[in-house]
Formats: sequence, C-alpha cells, structure tokens
Amino acid sequence: MQLQISPSMRSITISSSNDLMKIKVAPPRHISYRTLFHTILILAFLLPFVFIVTALVTLEGVNKCSSIDCLGRRLGPRFLGRIDDSERLVRDFYKILNEVSTQEIPDGLKLPASFRQLVSDMKNNHYDAKTFSLLLRAMIEKFERDIRESKFSELMNKHFAASSIPKGIHCLSLRLTDEYTSNAHARRQLPSPELLPLLSDNAYHHFVLATDNILAASVVVSSAVQSSSRPEKIVFHVITDKKTYAGMHSWFALNSVAPAIVEVKSVHQFDWLTRENVPVLEAVESHHGIRNYYHGNHIAGANLSETTPRRFASKLQSRSPKYISLLNHLRIYLPELFPNLDKVVFLDDDIVIQRDLSPLWDIDLHGKVNGAVETCRGEDEWVMSKRLRNYFNFSHPLISQHLDPEECAWAYGMNIFDLRTWRKTNIRETYHSWLKANLKSNLTMWKLGTLPPADCI
Repeated sequence: MQLQISPSMRSITISSSNDLMKIKVAPPRHISYRTLFHTILILAFLLPFVFIVTALVTLEGVNKCSSIDCLGRRLGPRFLGRIDDSERLVRDFYKILNEVSTQEIPDGLKLPASFRQLVSDMKNNHYDAKTFSLLLRAMIEKFERDIRESKFSELMNKHFAASSIPKGIHCLSLRLTDEYTSNAHARRQLPSPELLPLLSDNAYHHFVLATDNILAASVVVSSAVQSSSRPEKIVFHVITDKKTYAGMHSWFALNSVAPAIVEVKSVHQFDWLTRENVPVLEAVESHHGIRNYYHGNHIAGANLSETTPRRFASKLQSRSPKYISLLNHLRIYLPELFPNLDKVVFLDDDIVIQRDLSPLWDIDLHGKVNGAVETCRGEDEWVMSKRLRNYFNFSHPLISQHLDPEECAWAYGMNIFDLRTWRKTNIRETYHSWLKANLKSNLTMWKLGTLPPADCI
C-alpha cells in the first residue's frame, strides 16, 4: 500500500496491488474580517477586566490560590454577584464588634492574663464570637488603664525625685554650713573690700540670680563665666534665703570664679524687704488654699481619665513649692534692691549658659522695661506655643477686660531689665493689685505656678 498527498494538499491517493482509491480534501473555511474584528474587540474589553479582578482577589485573599480551580472558586461568586465565605465572616465579625463596643462589661468578669490564655480558653470552653469579642475588649481596656496608671505613677515619682533634696546635695549644704562656722576662708568677705565699688558700677555686666540651690547656682555662675569673652566684666549678685546663706557664701568663698565678681546676700540682709513693703506676698505664702495646692496631695482631686500624661507632667511641674517662695517674686523688686544699677540680666537657676551674653548689654530696649524670649514662636510646638490664654482664666471679667488671650507669653529663664525705665512705672503696685484681686477671687484668675501680670490695670 502506498499513500500519496498532492502538492496542493487537496487530495490523497491510496493505492495497492489490486485497488486504487483517491480522496479529495475539502478546502479550509475562511473567517470573515468582520467576525475577527468583533472577536478582538470583545477580548480587548474583557481581558483587562478579568486581569484586574484576578489581581484584586489574589491580593485581598488570605490564602494564596495555587491552581486554576482555586482561582475559579474565588472568582465565580464575584462574577455571579455573590459574596464568598471569607467576606461574609469578616462582615459578621465587624457587626459583632460594633455590638460589643456599646455594651457594658459585666462586673466581676474574669479576664485571661494573656492572649495565649484567651485562645486556650476559647478552645476549652467553645466561646462564640460575641463572647470572644467581649473578653478581648475587656482585656484591651484593662491593659490601657494599667499602662496609663503606670505612666502617671512614673511622672509622680519623677516629680517627687526632682522636688526633693537628694542626700548628696543636702549633705553638701550641711557641710558648707559647717565650713562657714569653722573655716575663716569660708567666711571671708564677698567680694573683697577693694572690689565693693564695682557692685554698683554700671560699666560692668550685672547678673542677678535668686535661688536656694547651691549646686544650681554654681552651674549658672560657672557656665556664664566660662562662656563669656570678657569674664572680668561680670558681676554676679546671688540672692538666697536665710537657711541657705551660710552654705552659699562658703561655696563661692572657697571656689573662686575670678576674674568675675560674686556677691552673696540673703533676703534678710536687704533693708527694703520688710513686711510693710511686701505684705501681699506674705498673705499669698500663708494662704491655706495655696499651701495645700503646693504641699498637699498632688493626686487628690485630679481627674486622670480626662488628661494626658504630658499635661499632667506640666501641672506637676507648676506645683513646685518654689513658686510661693519669696525668691520667686524677688524679680519684681529689683529696682528697689539695686537702686544704683541701670540694667541687669535676671537668670533662673535651672539654666546652663552656652554662649557669650555680653551682647545683651548692647540691646536697645526702646523704652521698654523687659527684654525676654517669646514662647509662642518656634519649632517645638509644645514649648514654643504658649500664649496668655495658656496661663490666665479669660472667663474672669477682670482678666478678659485687661489682657489679650492671643498675646505671646515669654520665658522668665533669662530677662534683661532696664531699671531706670522701670523706676518710672508703677509695675510693683500693679503686681500687688493683681495678687490681691486673685486672693479675693479665691485664686481663680490664673493657674497657680504662674506669676501675675505686672503691666496692666
């Protein structure tokens, strides 16, 4: 048998020794261009849609499909407008969570100690989804409360640590006081007699520091002298209270900062600071409400659920007892305490000087009394966002009548005062009138820890 195929592929001949068979092959059917165009058009619209749906299903799915069958099972419900089991479960769970979020947690509900124990209890007790959601919510809320309470406890401990006197510093003060009584060098006159005229010489740069912290005073004075380009022009007037005077005097007598000059005086050594001149401050210091605020229980009466840890820390800082000390109010009496000086820089005891402050004496205040750093403009949104509304109660008619809530506040850490201009004003009387008004209004005009305004009324 032989098989022959014609060159045109249209016939096949089969021959054998006895027979001959010829088979004709039908020509192929032609597809019209219109049909081909419609087919391509349909595919052009359909394939992108299929690709996008496939990609979304694959990305959203928890389990990866590794076969066409799996992908078909997942794509099928979408094409037919149905929802697959996983989506239905998620929606049901969201519904249960919303229901549980509005329910009250039963009193005495026993909570697992950990998530692992919760899963174990679910397996053993066959919890339904609602019970599981309720337990999970109760656990999360409990952990949030515990973390919040721990944060507030941490802030309280830091506050007590910062406001108390460490044993080392307390012993330092006692040792320096003992030196004052037993060591003649610790009692030597500050400054030496030949330098006394420089204490009122306006050609020098006069700094005033009011503090009862010996170590802090040492840091401020030393850093200012070391950072100065002209330390021989520096005169420090350190003012302290009666109990700290001996130790403070001993420190600077035994630890010279020459060529700078240091004077140490106690408040009781100023003849002008009498009860007749500062009666309001004595009333403020002895006011029961104020003493209870600064020396009482800092947690009592505080609604910790309605404040943030950061605000709570700020409130604790403002409740330092130093704010009712006479030393904190001394700045308002600088013109009377230093009658021969024209300009001074007042420094707080919690700063470290890192650059030369000599250019401060070249600043023209243009007839103003106080030059200070504003605290409403800066990169730090927490520190540099303070305006008068942050400190004063503008619901009080006297405050709203005389102050602008949007006016920028300023830092009291470093102020330059023009004492000559100050003496032409009634700032001290204004200061006292505000203190009296606040006492009369039961301390509601401004936050305790805030110094009263001195340029109004």
